[in-house]
Amino acid sequence: MLAIIGGTGFYQIQGLEIKAEQTVDTPFGNPSAPIVRAVFNGRDLQFIPRHGCNHEFLPHEINYRANIFALKKLGATRIISVSATGSLQDNIHPGDLVIPGQYFDWTRGRRRSSFFGDGLAAHISTAEPVCGSLTQWIADHAANMELPLHTGKTYACVEGPRLGTKAESHFLRRAGCDLVGMTNVPEAFLAREAQMCYAAICIITDYDCWMDDPSHHASLASVLERYSESIQKVQDMLRGLMGSPLPRTDSGCRTSLTDAVITNTDQISKTQKAILEILQE
Repeated sequence: MLAIIGGTGFYQIQGLEIKAEQTVDTPFGNPSAPIVRAVFNGRDLQFIPRHGCNHEFLPHEINYRANIFALKKLGATRIISVSATGSLQDNIHPGDLVIPGQYFDWTRGRRRSSFFGDGLAAHISTAEPVCGSLTQWIADHAANMELPLHTGKTYACVEGPRLGTKAESHFLRRAGCDLVGMTNVPEAFLAREAQMCYAAICIITDYDCWMDDPSHHASLASVLERYSESIQKVQDMLRGLMGSPLPRTDSGCRTSLTDAVITNTDQISKTQKAILEILQE
């Protein structure tokens, strides 16, 4: 089943037949909002607004673990997320779409970033953190719609909620990053821990603040304006995706916990066993 995580300004998908809005209890607390369970062209899918129904959660306040766990608990195996993102490169323009292929975590360990710990140890590989099949599926639809979309780029995730400094922007550029945002980490890594395919559609809203011309620097007003201009084409693309056959699941995504759990599972609690059972489904 496909799940969609909506970012800033994206709190519902137009054209869905809503079946239920389900509040899901998780061992990690409450998700950002009830999970919308819906049907489109006869296909079941799920949706959750990352920041809450009224955008009440800042990036560092989002309960990423609860969001991902709730989607997995309800049967999702693939996730497409949508988010507003700044460009760190001349050739990635505001209004373009990007599917990152790599992530650089500059949140500096302040977010609860793993389902594991507290007596249950596991170490997954994130060398290739994004699902190749899901990326190609989205890219093919974008090409059919003649939408400008980049793949294989590196997304730097910063803590926020403030927008960055020039020094930080130039640092990330020198580190080889192409994009900067606040929400794809730990989301992408938690999806991999849950053995779910994951890809993010990033809407480029600005050039962050590395350019000399201050008129190109990011501001909340410019971010929201560009995002609102682009979100309709993303909604159109998502409806096209939901109406087409799902791609195969990459084996690396769906088997990420194979040989990754170190702890003897005979020694863990019933709660941890229940968590691991859902993650391994």
